[in-house]
Amino acid sequence: QVQLVESTGGLVQPGGSLTLSCAPSGEMIYGVHLMAWYRRSPGKERELVATITVGGTTNYTESVKDRFTISRDIRKQTVFLRMNNLKPEDTAVYYCTMSGARGDYWGRGTQVTISS
Repeated sequence: QVQLVESTGGLVQPGGSLTLSCAPSGEMIYGVHLMAWYRRSPGKERELVATITVGGTTNYTESVKDRFTISRDIRKQTVFLRMNNLKPEDTAVYYCTMSGARGDYWGRGTQVTISS
């Protein structure tokens, strides 16, 4: 079964930056049309952070607009999340997802902690 694998998050100081990446392990996913990042902060519901279509159309949740950038490498089936000006409230487990012709695939999540 295909599993998405996120890059390691980490501890970042407020105002800092971090880029996450995510790609399938093993075989490629057939017919990917949408890639996305979600996050779950302590005590909160899972939140959709950003999406990008195969055509490159992006959408962001309001709290990360102008700070986060989602991008993708279609050939490598890799999705990135560049996070700038990080704030303590960005602390969360970040998950990537890819929607393909045969369903949705999820990563196991990577912890990002913003703290001084």
